[in-house]
Amino acid sequence: MVREVKVGEAIFGGGRKLVLIAGPCVIESLEHTLRTAEALKGIASRLEIGLVFKASYDKANRTSVNSFRGPGMDEGLKILARVKSEFGLPVLSDVHDLAQVVPAAEVLDILQIPAFLSRQTDLLAAAGATGRVINVKKGQFLAPWDMKNAVGKLESVGNRNILLTERGASFGYNNLVVDMRSLPIMRETGCPVIFDASHSGQLPGGAGTASAGQRQFVGALSRAAVAAGIDGLFWEVHEDPDRALCDGPNSLPLARVEAELRWILAIDAIVKEQMQS
Repeated sequence: MVREVKVGEAIFGGGRKLVLIAGPCVIESLEHTLRTAEALKGIASRLEIGLVFKASYDKANRTSVNSFRGPGMDEGLKILARVKSEFGLPVLSDVHDLAQVVPAAEVLDILQIPAFLSRQTDLLAAAGATGRVINVKKGQFLAPWDMKNAVGKLESVGNRNILLTERGASFGYNNLVVDMRSLPIMRETGCPVIFDASHSGQLPGGAGTASAGQRQFVGALSRAAVAAGIDGLFWEVHEDPDRALCDGPNSLPLARVEAELRWILAIDAIVKEQMQS
């Protein structure tokens, strides 16, 4: 049985209802962040699902040196703290190096280890030592069974509040594919598994100086993953993806979130019932 990991009012795993991790790729402004968080909270309340708000304060891994990275850690954490205080939502963002871990843990409920850093032992250990929930994105270069090593590094410092996220595997140049076998394989670790449908639809570096994406497949990939059995979905959403400052091509339009989720939650209910029978 997959263990339960509690984050605020959201509970991942244990055969419970799907939890949504959602928000814009990067913090664009205070106003935009609060507006998006308010809309997502309304959707989650109507659908009676757990919600974690995500947005990056600094996108260190960008295609071009000229790409927008966000407001930086200090300002970004202040904005995420506003999301927590105004809407009562747990918040998630990436940590990229050791210097970020402790100050980020003072605000964030979930520290996320980016996919390209999923083998960085010191970063994993430092993040785990904070006692916060840790979400590790599976590297595009890793087999799903290799994630047991990331789990081992976190558990070595006494942290069992671990989420594992599938976000596609590199397949040739500028392309990712999803092997749905990875979802049950990673769940064998006992950790709740999240499916990042947004980044699985990304085409890394596909636009030359930026990544391209295929947001039209986010819904289909999400439904397939939920049918395979997962504990949470990770969506990047934006009210106008074509004008987003980061990852717009693979972001789900905010206006489509509720309708997509209603369909997905119907699948999730059937799968969870069968898992428990």
